[in-house]
Amino acid sequence: MNNVIFNQPLSDPFPNHIREVFFKAKCLYAKADVERAFDQIAVGINEKLANSNPIFLCVVVGGIVPLGNLLPRLDFPLEVDYIHATRYEEGLEGREVKWVAKPRCSLKNRTVVLVDDILDRGVTLAEIIHYCESQSPEKVYSTVLVDKQNARLPEGLQQADFCGLTVENHYVFGYGMDYKGYLRNAPGIYMVAAEHDSPK
Repeated sequence: MNNVIFNQPLSDPFPNHIREVFFKAKCLYAKADVERAFDQIAVGINEKLANSNPIFLCVVVGGIVPLGNLLPRLDFPLEVDYIHATRYEEGLEGREVKWVAKPRCSLKNRTVVLVDDILDRGVTLAEIIHYCESQSPEKVYSTVLVDKQNARLPEGLQQADFCGLTVENHYVFGYGMDYKGYLRNAPGIYMVAAEHDSPK
């Protein structure tokens, strides 16, 4: 963990707390591991959807980094839009789903590919899929970088169509996944230390 971004001293106490969280976290997947996972996801999508003229919907905010890494690996015509529904709002505990933005483009008769950072309890993605299906698409697929095992709620999406990595039921950050709104830019997938793995 020698990323210079996290080595600079700051006067604001909260970013210093974030630095402490980063340095005490355990690296589960290094950057090279994540890059291989994106390669794997792209192979599956290229094989299945290359002739479907799909719309990729970035699930904001967490899906920005995964989609940005995934798009250059896809070698077929596609469109991009975004959708934003959240249960967290920079906290650690999931709450009721709140809609922030819905796609501007029509989903009717289109193949839709949702891209998010992580599938944990699955409630937000299930709600987003339900909305997309109400717009009469041809098909809706879900894509996540990380699947958090043993975290699903009964009403949540149980499995993504395309997935790169798995983690156990711990709080993780990096590559789009945040800790209290920070650390989405961490250069790997990290597990938060037990002392920080709770709301404050």
